[in-house]
Amino acid sequence: MTKDYLRTVFLVMISALLFGCATGQVQTTQPLFSPDTLEADQYKPKVDNFMVILDKSSSMSYKYNGQKRLNIAKEFLSAMNQTLPDIKLNGALRTFGHMASASGKPSVLFYGPAEYSKKKFQGALDAAQRAMGRSPLGAAITAATGDLKKSEGQIAVIIVSDGADMDTTPITAAKNMKAKYGDRVCIYTVLVGDDPAGETLMKQVSAAGGCGFSVRADGVKDSGDMGNFVKNVFLAGMAKPMMAKPLDSDGDGVTDDLDRCPDTPRGVKVDGRGCPIDTDGDGVYDYLDKCPNTPKGATVDARGCWTYAAVVLFGFDSAEVKSEAFPMLDEAISILKKNSEMKVEIDGHTDNRGPAAYNMKLSERRAKSIMQYFVDKGVEAERLTTKGFGFTQPAASNETKEGRAKNRRVELTPVK
Repeated sequence: MTKDYLRTVFLVMISALLFGCATGQVQTTQPLFSPDTLEADQYKPKVDNFMVILDKSSSMSYKYNGQKRLNIAKEFLSAMNQTLPDIKLNGALRTFGHMASASGKPSVLFYGPAEYSKKKFQGALDAAQRAMGRSPLGAAITAATGDLKKSEGQIAVIIVSDGADMDTTPITAAKNMKAKYGDRVCIYTVLVGDDPAGETLMKQVSAAGGCGFSVRADGVKDSGDMGNFVKNVFLAGMAKPMMAKPLDSDGDGVTDDLDRCPDTPRGVKVDGRGCPIDTDGDGVYDYLDKCPNTPKGATVDARGCWTYAAVVLFGFDSAEVKSEAFPMLDEAISILKKNSEMKVEIDGHTDNRGPAAYNMKLSERRAKSIMQYFVDKGVEAERLTTKGFGFTQPAASNETKEGRAKNRRVELTPVK
């Protein structure tokens, strides 16, 4: 091709792009299904304010079940918006992603807080078009905490995300939000996709609110499911009793209309909401928790074990603690100082590269390094013991670089 021809093609493409921007056209979000609007005279609101936090980071551009995750999230929220009855409350929509706006802010307030309007909320949702950049959910929750400072009454915070590529800062931010608003706020999370680590994080974020719950977007399949979601989050009381006998599909003793965890395996002990018991409150249900009795406030991994897998504690063949791990370890120190009678075994681990005997000694040195860090920070040495496990207890796959990095770790086990 000649340079003149290429220049012409380039100018045509740029002109088309500028024309599209100039027209300001925004693709309207369609709901997942034809939603049914709940009748306002049959219910009364149990919240006065709601804040939606929508993930627009780059991972939301990936496909799940043949559809972009961001589109799934927006369709879910569109169906929620159309299902909500015409009740008086205030609403807001905040998005997050490193390039969420031209200014590069990690989180942007698209709508509100203002008197809720279906039309205006839908317009803000339609305007949230591109998924790109990082995943600063913690920053978005912190910003939302500030957005709600003038709110009065009860608050529902709804977070829609795939939970991917995140550290534990969203859990801390959710705890801070709960500390500020107390019983006034409940946090609900909607997982887009099926990433196990993302699902665990989303459950831990909702658990930090104390009174919310976590669902998967693909678990809300029709208008009936969405109606139940809206009723559980926004509404209280029915003016007319249900005539039909309520269903209990999963046989846990909690009827479907009240069951907040409808996919609970049969035989698992549940609470009054139909959700599996989480005795130690770490966000990991008892039947999945491999490390029960972790202290309140401890950061745990998907197995429920008190460890800090969001950062790499040690380099390869090293027992020196990386500086980026200090804030996480300081959290553990704070917990130990609040629980002055608690004794802890510090368990060291390695990846599977190198001889078993060498790795056993390396894991012991790593445990002792963490112990020394704790002692230097004022934790009594007699409350701490160490043990090395080498590579005998991997927490992640040793087949990948990321998995091996997570296995270079320590875990903290309370000792009675």
